Amino acid sequence: MINRLRELLEREPFVILDGGLATELERDGSTLDDPLWSAKMLLEQPERVLAVHRRFVAAGADLITTASYQATIPGLLARGLDQAQARDLLRHSVALARSAASSNTLVAASIGSYGAYLADGSEYRGDYGIDRKALFAFHSPRVRVLSAAKPDLLAFETIPSALEAAAIADVLSANDGPRAWVSFSLRQGPGLAVSDGSPLPEAVAPLLGHPRIAAIGVNCVGPAEVLPAIDALVTLTANSPGISILAYPNSGERWIEQAWAGPQTELKVFTELARRWVDAGARMIGGCCRTGPDHIRALTQLRSRQIIPT
Repeated sequence: MINRLRELLEREPFVILDGGLATELERDGSTLDDPLWSAKMLLEQPERVLAVHRRFVAAGADLITTASYQATIPGLLARGLDQAQARDLLRHSVALARSAASSNTLVAASIGSYGAYLADGSEYRGDYGIDRKALFAFHSPRVRVLSAAKPDLLAFETIPSALEAAAIADVLSANDGPRAWVSFSLRQGPGLAVSDGSPLPEAVAPLLGHPRIAAIGVNCVGPAEVLPAIDALVTLTANSPGISILAYPNSGERWIEQAWAGPQTELKVFTELARRWVDAGARMIGGCCRTGPDHIRALTQLRSRQIIPT
């Protein structure tokens, strides 16, 4: 398989990801209060998903992620789809993103954590109460279906647990398909730990040197929390030259008790922080919840000023 990500990284100082697909759908008036979250729109109004993809491409994103973050086979079966329909919807998420992409735009198939399937906020806690074997069994069918749809990458997002990261490494070893990134959610407070409390080095360890891992990073964190994580990841991946560092934080607001709270990071500040992430070694940068096309345009303008990593 042609490594289009590697080709892009060789051309550009950093790759620009998209922003928060689900929260952009909400800005458009979509109601996502549903266990399927943005995947609800794949079922009901896929044209809205397509429109958001196109906005991010027009803003300058080099890579867009599919609306499959919370589209799991068990979740779709619970909605009333049969196995064939569930698999078709997963494949359609990739086809929809591909139809919005330009010839130079990469598509990453989004794969949320087990906690995202539970839809109870546990992607920010990692307190699942199941073992590595069960996590392997959960992720494997969706990985196989999405891989067969031929995205450029798989994107394991908002992973809160060292155990789940190890299970993802197992899944990638057991199945063929494109390379993948794994992006962690972080615990607030002192120290650098993923959301289940595991130290970041412990969570990252099973991924280092894995032939299918293209990038490791953080997402769905505050912009101010990114730089320490990048510094740590640069050190942890120093002997794994094929792994890039990525970061795509929230807008600065936090999801607290079923609502967004706190101030949004000003766009100018977000862009200045992004420059620091690049300087520190991040090679893939975008936005997560509550970031939109304006953030992606700002990153495009940042890159046009020829900011080169040091």
